[in-house]
Amino acid sequence: MNRSSPSAVGIQYAASLSALGATATQLRQQLTDHSAQPLQASSQWIQGVTRWVGAYSGELLQAVPAPLDFWQSRHLRFALTALQQIEEAVLAHVASMDKTRLAIVVGTSTSGIADNEALIRAHLQGQNTTIWQAKQNMGCLAKALQCYLGWQGLSYTVSTACSSSAKALATAQRLLHADVADAVLVAGVDTLCHLTLNGFNSLENLSAGIAQPCGAARDGINIGEAASVFLLTKQSAAVQLLAAGESMDAWHISAPHPEGRGAAQAMRAALQQAQLPATAIDYLNLHGTATLHNDAMEIKALQQVFAQHRPAISSTKHLTGHCLGAAAALEAYICMQVLLDQAWLPLHHAHALDPALAEQNYVHDAQIDQHLRYVMSNSFAFGGSNISLIFATGHA
Repeated sequence: MNRSSPSAVGIQYAASLSALGATATQLRQQLTDHSAQPLQASSQWIQGVTRWVGAYSGELLQAVPAPLDFWQSRHLRFALTALQQIEEAVLAHVASMDKTRLAIVVGTSTSGIADNEALIRAHLQGQNTTIWQAKQNMGCLAKALQCYLGWQGLSYTVSTACSSSAKALATAQRLLHADVADAVLVAGVDTLCHLTLNGFNSLENLSAGIAQPCGAARDGINIGEAASVFLLTKQSAAVQLLAAGESMDAWHISAPHPEGRGAAQAMRAALQQAQLPATAIDYLNLHGTATLHNDAMEIKALQQVFAQHRPAISSTKHLTGHCLGAAAALEAYICMQVLLDQAWLPLHHAHALDPALAEQNYVHDAQIDQHLRYVMSNSFAFGGSNISLIFATGHA
């Protein structure tokens, strides 16, 4: 088994903000503590309804630099706050590179629409308002980050609902191997907004309490927010994005194929690109939304791909909320920290498991004494947009 797969790219630097906190230490503490509960009960999003959300409660930039005023939004400030954690290192790393070969790829599903919601409500009530499209266009964050950094390469957005930022990472991998870019900044960002909370409430997909992925009493998702940024290059790093496998089953606009065919296809494609057997995977981060159909099909897909092999598995969405277009990037960051630390795995929730889904190796003890080599992370989006990423340590 070869860690230096031809598809590998190095994750040189990364940072992440979410309900778990703003540092790797805070994230690890939350993910390994059975009593941790960073979600918040909130009644501000849906009229007359209280729901649990994964809100970031740390500090954010109060304003963006003047050249970025055109794109001013909390979404942008969220992204810049994450980027500034690694900005100095990123700029030093690319200082000798041609700026026309420095690319930016963003994964998001809501962009900055939260900052326009009051204007939209006023417009619907007949008031004369100007909705500032620059805040909410899908490409605005990528353009703003390009302006902020002064880079001149490709800059664009991938928006495929809940697989957006995983596909942004896969896009970066392809840009590097196609020799279109020497370095790619990937950002996965989504912020809480009324649109998504009310939309999922209309679909009856929100949990009345804390989400219970693969749980016997699971009744839906919690919504969260996150901003995660990565610098990827073709050079080796302590953690590498080894492979990305994608599929599109197009089974239903808002439901996965019940037998998990698209999910299984994505996992197999990732293993094939990584040149690994299924038995090589040590840990798998589930998409694990805690909806009836998603969890059932994902476990079926695991059974198809892994057969008798039982990698350790867990979902982190009961602690982060489902961060939609930013979810995959946050979970990629979690996988990165797991591989760097070599000491822990994210706990699965402590509620009773669905007996039909229980024949798996769920993580109930965070501390490990094995050497982790390869971890997989799944993301499955509305419309059947599926992707599986494999991460690896960058040295033997």
